[in-house]
Amino acid sequence: MSQQYAYAGFWIRFGAAIIDSIIVMVAMIPLTMIFGGGNTTVASDGFSSFQFMSTADWIWQILAAVFYIFCWIKFAGTPGKRLLRLKVLDEKTGENVTVGQAIIRYIGYIPATLVFFIGLIWVAFDSKKQGWHDKMAKTVVVREL
Repeated sequence: MSQQYAYAGFWIRFGAAIIDSIIVMVAMIPLTMIFGGGNTTVASDGFSSFQFMSTADWIWQILAAVFYIFCWIKFAGTPGKRLLRLKVLDEKTGENVTVGQAIIRYIGYIPATLVFFIGLIWVAFDSKKQGWHDKMAKTVVVREL
């Protein structure tokens, strides 16, 4: 690697995640208004009832996954990460992640968040600052120095 990096810690990654969430929400709100979506209905008793997930919800989930995976592969990070000078790289080579790594990393968010987000909080205590999703995909998040 020609550039110097340091492992990115929990708080800077948390900040990048907030930025990314805002970007995805801003993009999804008008699309949802145009194409529909949402899974809340009002029952006859006046209370909200929740359905599992509609087809539109599945489509939005897939679009979000494609967005994140594409950004990791093409730009070595999502907009939030890149704004904060962070990169998602292969743990061994320091190169951009492969398609397979990106997919595994995205799927890795499921076990990482299931029990009180412990797999994400793990970043704060790991020597390479890897969450469970990073360990599964053999990736690291680094900060450009």
